[in-house]
Amino acid sequence: MPTEITAGTHVSGSSDKVRFTRVTKRFGELTVLDGLDLAVSSGEKVTLIGPSGSGKTTILRLLMTLERVTDGVIHVDGEPFSHMQLGPGGELVPASERYLAPRRRRIGMVFQQFNLFPYMSVLANVMEAPLHVLGLDRDAAAARARELLGLVGLAGKEDAHPTRLSGGQQQRVAIARALAMRPEILLLDEVTSALDPELAAEVLDVLRDVAAGTDITMLCVTHEMGFARDVSDRILMFDHGHVLEAGPPGQLLDAPEHERTRAFLGTIR
Repeated sequence: MPTEITAGTHVSGSSDKVRFTRVTKRFGELTVLDGLDLAVSSGEKVTLIGPSGSGKTTILRLLMTLERVTDGVIHVDGEPFSHMQLGPGGELVPASERYLAPRRRRIGMVFQQFNLFPYMSVLANVMEAPLHVLGLDRDAAAARARELLGLVGLAGKEDAHPTRLSGGQQQRVAIARALAMRPEILLLDEVTSALDPELAAEVLDVLRDVAAGTDITMLCVTHEMGFARDVSDRILMFDHGHVLEAGPPGQLLDAPEHERTRAFLGTIR
């Protein structure tokens, strides 16, 4: 069988961290993803761009299991993720919650909205999941949380409550909270869309450091093309549930092949 070539001229193989195989997602009669083939290598930073409704965020939501695939299969680290296998060599069936729970822990997501617990301190927000999901003891969880708050520039804010922080600071807490679970895959969904430009710049600087300083696989949906250029190994342009074109940032942003891509980039620059 010939080697499969997936979106962005990436060669599918054993190094794939994430692989979508003919994945379709429908909401009623609306098809949001249409037979998507996509592979992302371990440690690769991939940015998804395109108009609203083109399927970008749906990809992230499928990986977070906030949505289930309609057709096709998602693999993570070479094993079925959206599905599970019934017995050795058996058929694939939709994954149960018991099957998904340990696998979901390897994936972190930062949303447009911060979704912090307002009644908890910043430190407690970052500690919560490692304590109750990973089972870390309180001292280890607190030490990890303090380390990450320092990483995102919030040392000294451990006892503050989210309502006393700026939007940019709240989003940086959300990033620290996602990293506290030691994810192998980090999903970023328009994380600066609710912020003014100055606060957005703070958050993007933190994420540049994360991208440059870790081997975390990252999938990012953003309209911040400067950020996409800085952190991405590949950029994928989506339109109507398909990858229209893909390539390195310099190629796709500076010399896109498709008129649809050129028109889209013209609206956000």
